[in-house]
Formats: sequence, C-alpha cells, structure tokens
Amino acid sequence: MDTKSLIPRNWEVPEVFRRRLGNKVGRQRLMSADGHLLLVLHAPPQPNELERQGRFIWRRPDGTWTSSDLGGGPQAVNKHLDQYADLVQKRDEQEENAASVEDYFQVLEALSPLMRAARHQHLVFQEARKECPEDREIINYRDRAYEIERSAELLYAETKHSMDFAVAKRAEEQAESSRRMAVAAHRLNLLAAFFFPIATLSSVFATTLRHGLETYLPPWPLLAMVATGLLAGCILTSFVAKSKR
Repeated sequence: MDTKSLIPRNWEVPEVFRRRLGNKVGRQRLMSADGHLLLVLHAPPQPNELERQGRFIWRRPDGTWTSSDLGGGPQAVNKHLDQYADLVQKRDEQEENAASVEDYFQVLEALSPLMRAARHQHLVFQEARKECPEDREIINYRDRAYEIERSAELLYAETKHSMDFAVAKRAEEQAESSRRMAVAAHRLNLLAAFFFPIATLSSVFATTLRHGLETYLPPWPLLAMVATGLLAGCILTSFVAKSKR
C-alpha cells in the first residue's frame, strides 16, 4: 500500500506528515510542522472490529479545519465528537435495558474499546491545545473530548458494578436452591432411616395381619387403601418440599 494514500492527495500538508505515516493509521496522535496540525484519530470503534478506521483532521496555520471524511470547517471536528457522544449515549441506553449478566457483558464488550479510544483522543486534543494555546476552538474541543472520556469511564464502571451485582445475586439464588434441596434430602433420609428397620423386618418375616377385609366387598378396600396412601403421600410431599422461611 502506498503510504501517501492514507492522507488525501489533494491536501497540501508538510511532506513530513506523509513520511511519518506507515501502511496503517496506528495509534491516535498529533503531528505538527510549520504551523500545521494533523490530528490522526480513530472513528468510533464498533463491536468486534479488529482494525481501527483512521480519520485525519488537518488544521492550517490560518486556523481553518479540514477532515478526511467529515467535510471542512470547525463543524468537522464537532461531527467527529458527536459520533463518539452518540455512541456513548447508545451504550448508556443499552445498559439501562440490560436484564441479565449476558446483556451487561455485551455492553462492556462494546464499551471497552470505545473508552480507550476516547481516552487517547482526549490526549491528542490536549497536545493540540499545547501547540496552539490561544485557539479557543481547540480548548473547547479538548474540554468536550474530556467529557466524552469521563462519560465512557463512568458508564463502564456502572455497567461493571451492575454485572457484578447480577452475578452475585444469581450465585445467591443458586446457593439458596442448593440449601433447600439439601434440607429436603435430609428430611427424606430421616424418614427412610425411621421406617427402614420395620420395613426390613416385615419383608423378612412376611408379616400379615388378619383384618377381616380380605373378602369384604372387593375391590373397594383395596381402592380405599390406595387412595389413603396417595393422600398421605401428597401430605408428606408437601411437608418435605416446604421451604423454611
């Protein structure tokens, strides 16, 4: 790739700017020479974007601004900052609508590169302000870049806190469910231990009690016994499944 193609060919910038650029945009930084400023910035990063899209903003010695893809004039810089501010606002709305750990993780995944880009962008405008300390526009741009960086950092911290709370809440719910299951298993073990000896002895000695219902109106005694057993089973099940308040 021709390195000169990174900067628009019709820009009459100092040749040193073109020589200092490699085949890729690289990190965000400021170049200055002969009163010219070249802001090498990144477009707002998108989720799962492996390579940052470069954006060049050129300030001539007379104070006029030109961008590589957002037009000219001071509004070009404002459009660039607007894109960052709008993306931070979008992530803020996404965080407000998050309802699960997975939702919070998606917000953090998209917010992390945005926060880093906003931080480095603020440093570029801070360097530009040092090069032109009397330019009020650059001071305003620097202050706005700081606000975007701060908003992204606060949103990241809030999202991280919300995700940690959701993880802790889910862990607590799982622990409570495990505790209830352990209590129910303990109750069943007590019942089994209580009735195991008599059940074993009855099986070994084939205990049979004569009650006079063996031949009385069949099969109603058997059905009554089954119904009584089912009712007792329901009562016992409800007792075992009862959660401790």
